[in-house]
Amino acid sequence: MDWQQLLNKQRLGTNSGLHLDARSEFQRDFDRIVFSPAFRRLQSKTQVFPLPETDFIHTRLTHSLEAACVGRSLGKIAGKGIIAAAPDLFKTHDIQSDDIGAVVSAAALAHDIGNPPFGHSGEDAIAEFFTNAQGARYLQGMTDAEKYDLQHYEGNAAGFRLLTYTLPHVSSLGGGLRLTYATLGAFSKYPCSSHRTVNSEKRASTKKYGFFQSETDIFKEVAERLKLIPNPAFSGHGWFRHPLSFLVEAADDICYKIMDLEDGYKLKLLPYSQIEDLLCRLIKDINTNKVKSIFDERERLSYLRAVAINCLVKQSADVFIEHLDGIQEGSFDTPLLDLVPGREVIQFIDEISKKEIYGYRKVIEIESAGFEVISGLLDAFLCAVFQPDSLRYRKIAQLIPSQYFTPLVVKDDNRYDVIMNLVQFVAGMTDTFALSTYRTIKGISLPTY
Repeated sequence: MDWQQLLNKQRLGTNSGLHLDARSEFQRDFDRIVFSPAFRRLQSKTQVFPLPETDFIHTRLTHSLEAACVGRSLGKIAGKGIIAAAPDLFKTHDIQSDDIGAVVSAAALAHDIGNPPFGHSGEDAIAEFFTNAQGARYLQGMTDAEKYDLQHYEGNAAGFRLLTYTLPHVSSLGGGLRLTYATLGAFSKYPCSSHRTVNSEKRASTKKYGFFQSETDIFKEVAERLKLIPNPAFSGHGWFRHPLSFLVEAADDICYKIMDLEDGYKLKLLPYSQIEDLLCRLIKDINTNKVKSIFDERERLSYLRAVAINCLVKQSADVFIEHLDGIQEGSFDTPLLDLVPGREVIQFIDEISKKEIYGYRKVIEIESAGFEVISGLLDAFLCAVFQPDSLRYRKIAQLIPSQYFTPLVVKDDNRYDVIMNLVQFVAGMTDTFALSTYRTIKGISLPTY
């Protein structure tokens, strides 16, 4: 893969020229994401702890902002190494390390934009609904690949759809947010569709899929513009990663692994001494005098967290540059954090987090409730669409925004598209809006005015 194509500044869905203002094209990507409704809704979407009662626990929004900051640092540091390997190319095309940092930052900012309510359990709830008889009855006439999109619902693919797809009743202009091809490539950690071979390679970039059948042509266009290398295991439906997506993945991994520990401490799920020990083991050449001079536990933890993240950023960038040739050839496909010096400590952090944080009883209880809420909403809205003669469901249909559903467009040959739009509506809800809508539809509570 060649960096001249990989850093393509052209935008999806438009043939207009580049903008000439103080911002680079990649900085404009960042701004477009920030001002999008889907990004704002991350404020009330679960990161780990659903419906938090306190304001210091991370949501998808705060996590995404932190990942964007870490991604910018990763991109700038790694960018210096990338440019050093081919200085003449980057000088000719006026590309600087700040530009690479801006691409990684924008992609990291959007990396969770497609996640449904109630965290990853929301994805599972959608998938289970369409796997069970309750939802599977709506999948008649679909191809196996289209069924797979719904029965193995994937937030990463939903994110790509949000960034690139324009609902037909919103505008005749396509391209979604109209981001640059470079940012869309870096965003796509899993550059393959659900249409995969049975025994595909067990690579980091293929453990999930990154776009639905409805966005296949769009992703093909992105891959062509970036000159991504086709992955032969996917028969024209998959490619090797854009190199910068490894940095986006690392930014996400660094943030959630370290910040989840801090949330665990604030909720008294983990003792301070244990977290201090773990962070100190990650930090190289720790300034013990500086640590001892901070008397408040929370402030000391914040300092250790910042230093640990800084160490992991530098180490991840070093791993990226070390394997740059393999990354560009498509032969390297391992998460960067799996190769940093502190990888054994990170593995232990994963084990502790799964047991003490992700298995926290309140988390499990609310995630379980999320299954009821999401399946209840999907059932009600699908019945409203496919049973238009029912007076009850006719009322519910009026609750669906017109951009997601218009009765006149329902036909036998577009069942997949209609259902995908409805799922996008439900998946785009915040935790609180999904819960209140469910309660209203079920008659559990009535809205107040």
